[in-house]
Amino acid sequence: MEYAGFWRRFVAYLIDYLVVLVGAAVVGFVIGLIAGATGAEAIDGPWLAAIYAAAIAGYYLYYALMESSSHQATVGKIALGIKVTDLEGNPIMFWRALGRSVAKIISALTLFIGYIMAAFTERKQALHDKIADTLVVKRASTPADPAA
Repeated sequence: MEYAGFWRRFVAYLIDYLVVLVGAAVVGFVIGLIAGATGAEAIDGPWLAAIYAAAIAGYYLYYALMESSSHQATVGKIALGIKVTDLEGNPIMFWRALGRSVAKIISALTLFIGYIMAAFTERKQALHDKIADTLVVKRASTPADPAA
C-alpha cells in the first residue's frame, strides 16, 4: 500500500472544511427560516443551540458516513485520490469511522501535533488513525498480499 502523506491529507481536509462549512450554512439558513416563521425576532437561545448542535453532528456524520461508504473517502479525499482503510487495507465500518472522526478532537488538543504525526510516522498515521487502527492510502493502492 502507498500511504497518503501529510500535505495530500491537509489539502483534502481544506476541501472538506469548505464542504462542511457550506453544509452548516445551509442548515443554519433553514433553521433561521423556521425560527423566523415562528415569530422569533432574533436567533438566540434554543434556536442558536439547534444550529450549533446540527453543525457539530453534521461534521462528525459527514466524515463517518463518507469514510464508511463504498467510496471510503470524503469529497476532499476523493478529489485527492486517497481513501481510509483498516490496517489490512479493507473498508472501515461506520462505528470505526465515527470513532476516528471523534478521535480527531485528541489530535487537535495536542496542539495539532496529533495531525502533524502523519508527516513523520512510518505509515503516515495521525494520532486519530492510530487510535482507530486506520490508514489513509492512495486510491490506486491495493491491500497488501499476505503471501508476499
